[in-house]
Amino acid sequence: MVRIGVIGYGYWGPNLVRNFSALDGVTVVSVCDNDKKALDRARKQYPAIDFFTNYRDITDSDSIDAVVIVTPVSTHFELAKRALENGKHIFVEKPFTASIGEAEELIGLAEKKKLKIMVDHTFLFTPAVRKIKEVVDNNTLGELYYYDSTRVNLGLFQHDVNVIWDLAPHDFSGMDYLIKERPTAIVATGGAHFQKSLENIAHITAFFDSNKIAHFNVNWLSPVKIRTTLIGGEKKMLVWNDLETDEKIKIYDKGVKMDSTEGVYKLLVEYRSGDMWAPRLEHTEALKSETEYFIDCILNDKTPINDGHAGLRIVKMLEASDKSLKAKGKLVKL
Repeated sequence: MVRIGVIGYGYWGPNLVRNFSALDGVTVVSVCDNDKKALDRARKQYPAIDFFTNYRDITDSDSIDAVVIVTPVSTHFELAKRALENGKHIFVEKPFTASIGEAEELIGLAEKKKLKIMVDHTFLFTPAVRKIKEVVDNNTLGELYYYDSTRVNLGLFQHDVNVIWDLAPHDFSGMDYLIKERPTAIVATGGAHFQKSLENIAHITAFFDSNKIAHFNVNWLSPVKIRTTLIGGEKKMLVWNDLETDEKIKIYDKGVKMDSTEGVYKLLVEYRSGDMWAPRLEHTEALKSETEYFIDCILNDKTPINDGHAGLRIVKMLEASDKSLKAKGKLVKL
C-alpha cells in the first residue's frame, strides 16, 4: 500500500486527489491547503481523509510514503526538499522548480536517499503524444526537420510567472520526450503589456547541432484558443490539434525534394502530395495513466521518463528563454 499526501487543493489538486484515490493499492491519507474553504469542499467529498493547513503535517508524517506538490512554483523547492529529507517520494507539478540550482539540489538529494522524483508533465501521457512517440520512433516521418508549436488563448493571466513559465513547459516537455537530440541554444522575444516584469506573449526558437529547429508561440492575448503542433520530417509531416475531438493527429504524405545536380541556380524542386491518414487513439485519461505510472515506479523501482533530470532540462530551457527575452533576443546556449 502506497500512502499519499497532497499539498495544494486549488485548480489541479482535486484532479490528482481523485485519480490517486481511485487506484488500487493506494490511499490518499491527507490533504493540505491554506484555503480553509477549499478544504471544506474536499472534506465533503472525502470524509476519510485528514485535512491540514500546515504542510509539515504531510512532509514530516510517518504515515505517508509519497508527497504530491500542487502549489506555485516558487514554493516547490522548499516543500520538495522537506519531503525528500523525510524520506518521501515526490510528485511535483510542472515546472519542477524556479531555478536550475534548486532542481539540481533536489535531484542530488533524491539520488542520495534512493527516492523517486516525478514531474507532472501530464501531456506525455496523453494518447496523442504516446502515438506521436510511436510514429517518430518507428521512423514513419523520417529524419525530423522542425518542431513547431502554438499554444495561445485569451488569459488566464498569472501573477507569479510570465507566459513562458506558465505555458511553455507543456511544449518543452513534449519536444524533450519526442526528440532524442537535445537543443543547444535558445532565442526568445516577447512583450509585457500589463505587468512590466511578466511577459504575456513570447516567441521561442530552440536550435540543435543538427539541421533541426523548434519554434514555440505562447500567448495570453490571443482572441482564439489554439493548441497545435506541427512536426516536419523527410518522409512525412504530422499535425497534432489537441482541440479536435476526433482526429487529433493527422499524418500527411507530403514533402519537398530538391535536385541540385545542375547547380545552385538551377535547383529542381519536386513536391510530393500523397494521402493523409489519422491514426486511431486510445480513450484514456492522461492523469490516470500518469498516476498509475508513478505508483508503478515506486513499487518496482523504475526511473520515470519524467523524472527530476527531465524536469531539470525543462527548467534549463525556461531559464535560457527568460535570459534571452530580457536581452531582447540574444542567443543563449544551453
